[in-house]
Amino acid sequence: MTKTKKLVFLCISVAIVMVFIGPLWAVDAGKINLNKATVEELMQLKGIGQKYAERIVKFREKNGPFKKTEDLMNVPGIGSKIWEKNKDKIAVE
Repeated sequence: MTKTKKLVFLCISVAIVMVFIGPLWAVDAGKINLNKATVEELMQLKGIGQKYAERIVKFREKNGPFKKTEDLMNVPGIGSKIWEKNKDKIAVE
């Protein structure tokens, strides 16, 4: 094989690997991370206004990071209805 053919083969191989592995790096892309989100970011969730968003941040600061998304229901005033509306939009890391 010539050097050019080897280089083309290598580039194509890398591109194929990136196509299949890329989505694994972005599993939660687009989701709001409860452990890192700001008040403004949390306010993008359904049923979460400024007061609830501030409660989430204060709860996180006082109790440490959320371990699972369901822990959001431990924040005063946030119950299963709000969690259900947002469960596909939130993540914890």
